[in-house]
Amino acid sequence: MQLDIDETRSRLPILAGSRLFRELGPMLRLAGPVVVAEVGWMAMGVVDTIVVGPLGAEATGAVGLGSNVQVAVAIFGIGLLLGLDTMISQEHGAGLEDETRRSLTQGIYVALALTPPSMLLILAIVPRLAGWGILPSVLVLADPYIRALVWGTGPALIFVAIRRYLQGVGIVKPITFAYVTANLVNLVAAWAFVYGHLGFRKMGVEGSGWATCLARVYLMLVLIFAYWRYGRGNAPAFRWPRIEWDRIGRLLALGWPAAVQVTLEVGVFAAATMLAGRLDPASLASHNIVLLISSLTYMVPLGIASAGAVRVGQALGRKDPKAASTSGWMAILLGGGFMLVSGLTLLTFSGPIIRIFTEDRQVIASSTHLFWLAAAFQLFDGIQVVATGVLRGTGETRLPMLGNLVGHWGIGLPIGYWVGFGLGQGVVGLWVGLSIGLSIAGLFNLATWSRKSRRLRAGLEQIVID
Repeated sequence: MQLDIDETRSRLPILAGSRLFRELGPMLRLAGPVVVAEVGWMAMGVVDTIVVGPLGAEATGAVGLGSNVQVAVAIFGIGLLLGLDTMISQEHGAGLEDETRRSLTQGIYVALALTPPSMLLILAIVPRLAGWGILPSVLVLADPYIRALVWGTGPALIFVAIRRYLQGVGIVKPITFAYVTANLVNLVAAWAFVYGHLGFRKMGVEGSGWATCLARVYLMLVLIFAYWRYGRGNAPAFRWPRIEWDRIGRLLALGWPAAVQVTLEVGVFAAATMLAGRLDPASLASHNIVLLISSLTYMVPLGIASAGAVRVGQALGRKDPKAASTSGWMAILLGGGFMLVSGLTLLTFSGPIIRIFTEDRQVIASSTHLFWLAAAFQLFDGIQVVATGVLRGTGETRLPMLGNLVGHWGIGLPIGYWVGFGLGQGVVGLWVGLSIGLSIAGLFNLATWSRKSRRLRAGLEQIVID
């Protein structure tokens, strides 16, 4: 009997490794299209920046500033809807398909309710940007860009709600199609609106905002069609769904910590952008370029995080906590591995990457220094976002919020401000602080998931689907 126990113990690492390897295929099949979708979302900002690049450093800075203001507000609503990841994936895993559709409709109601206050808040911020000491030459271009972009807020939130549903039930190809084609819409529209082609008047930077707004409306319409075509299953004939306050309450309980967490994370970069706006145009432009590239690489682990949340939630819906633990670790390994390679790539090819956006020598010189810092935090950034995602799949959204609050706002941003302005290191100092904040958040979230995983494997935690 003792021999059998010893043999079983000796085989446990092999069994665990085999289980982890088996998870690789399903995770990649789900994560691949989701990653493409996340990159597609970020690619809109890349297109905007490239299209306005020939207009000068002020135009590049204005687009980055305007995008950060809009995202910093809208991201809270997007974060609230992340609670759908937990609800829909667990309901789907438990075979409760009618429940998944009911959760989606309540998510759409939340998106509609959030749209007017989000738009009003964005418009209220615009006239107050001058108080941040941002250069007037940048503000005069950012103002009309933001006022155009704000009209895409509602479509973006509705799109996010439908996307969470489709991901949660494993229908991801329409999301990828929507993003790829939306980028083509954005590119053509930006080219036409910014420079006055195809019979449109020349709008400059403002035209880029209208192009992105149009692309977001297109995204919403594509996913509405995708849900009608693929996602209804055996749903009964259409009837206008009633508001279910208890379900909305559960969504908000899950979503508000996630909303605060993503708002804190995006907000710290928005705050850094505001602070960079106090510096010269070259510093602001370089900040926006490197932030854009860093955000683009971040989209890959963000997509893996979404897939991880779904796989973990579905496993818990099936009442299989060990599979949930395995899915979470596989997602973290994939996200961290990609970002490690990403950091090395940024170090190696920083020059050619920067020249895609600008030939301004000052901007190139400043951006090169920032790329070293961006490369340094890639691994921690990947770990923290994927760990946040897989924790969300279990319903744990509060601790990642705490980790981001302390890491970014309690430590990272104050250090960045002190080094950047107190020690006179400018935009480089700001990025030193951002790097420190991301590293702290990454280590905290990894430790939180490790503890959660041990409890799942020990059978101490199990999610019960109502």
